[in-house]
Amino acid sequence: MKIQQVEELVGISKKNIRFYEEQGLLRPGRAENGYREYGQADVLRLKEIKLLRKLAVPIEDIRAVLQGESALDTCLDRQLREFDRQRESLSAMEGMTRELLSRPGLTLEGLDAEGCLEKIERLEKEGHSFMDVSKRDVHRKKTTGAIVGAAIFIALILPALFIILWANGQSPLPIPVLALIVAVPVIVIVCIVAVLIQRIKEIKGGEEDEAAQY
Repeated sequence: MKIQQVEELVGISKKNIRFYEEQGLLRPGRAENGYREYGQADVLRLKEIKLLRKLAVPIEDIRAVLQGESALDTCLDRQLREFDRQRESLSAMEGMTRELLSRPGLTLEGLDAEGCLEKIERLEKEGHSFMDVSKRDVHRKKTTGAIVGAAIFIALILPALFIILWANGQSPLPIPVLALIVAVPVIVIVCIVAVLIQRIKEIKGGEEDEAAQY
């Protein structure tokens, strides 16, 4: 079967499927024409991968299990310990937040950010993890860049469309010809918007850290 069929059967995007292939988790056969040909075994393997990823099992651990370098129970036991660590980190963040809220007359000026950060650094040295805003900032920058780029392209196309309509007002063209001429920039604008929407979805998916997201 083709990748589109596998995508529908498993509920995993084509981008994810190809990513798993690149990571050595999936090895589909090849048809005579060179195109990938997926079988039921590949569908089952993808469902297994999807299940483990839903449990936040890292790609490296899944690869080790598939290659026989690690047992599944060992992998899942390691994941349980990771959940315990994350739970402790979340508890530490919750405790810091509650401590700040318990302060009377709390204001931004009286927050003592330096003291709080020092405490967080001590907790991080003890193994706790706090929110890393760098990825969120990267997402914001990429999203802004994509929107600005799309806006620039559209801004360059719109004047041409207005000129066409103005020229038609001065010297009317046959309706079929005018419709064809106007359709070109309109289609381009629609395509730009569609690409922008897809790009924003990819950015929100965490494209700079595929192994952690897929």
